[in-house]
Amino acid sequence: MKLTSQTSYAIRMLMYCHSKGELATVKEVAKFYGLPERFLFKILLNLNAAGYMETVRGRHGGIRLARPAAQIRLGDVVRDIEENFELAECFQAEGTNCPLVTSCGMNEALNRALHGFFDILNEYTIADLARNNHNINVLMQLNKAKSLPLDA
Repeated sequence: MKLTSQTSYAIRMLMYCHSKGELATVKEVAKFYGLPERFLFKILLNLNAAGYMETVRGRHGGIRLARPAAQIRLGDVVRDIEENFELAECFQAEGTNCPLVTSCGMNEALNRALHGFFDILNEYTIADLARNNHNINVLMQLNKAKSLPLDA
C-alpha cells in the first residue's frame, strides 16, 4: 500500500501548524515544503472538512489545528484523507464478480491487516510526529534563525 502525496502532505501540514505554535499561512507552508499553494489549499479543504484544521479570516488570519495535536491520531487522518484502501478486487466499491467475496479467507485476512495498519498508526499523534527531536522542529528552528537579524 502506498499513501498518496495528498495524504502525506496533509500530515506534514498538521505537523507544521503544530510545530509553529501560532497561526500559519498556506503560503509559508508551501514555501517550507517547496509545494504549490494550490495543492495545499486542496489539502486544507479536506483537513478542514474532517475537523483537523481551521481557518481564521481577516488581516491577521491564517490556519491552525482545530484541536490539540495530541488528540489528532495519525491513523484517523490517513483514513479520513486517503481515498482508496482497495487491497484486492474484493475491496472495490463497485463490487466484484467473485462468488466467495463474503466468505473468502483472503478477504478476511486483508481486512484484518488493514484494521491492524490503522490501529498501529493510531498509536501515534501529530504531537508525537513533531516532537522536538524530529526533523520538522529542527528545520523550523533553522528557518527562524535565518530570519533573525544578525545582531540579535
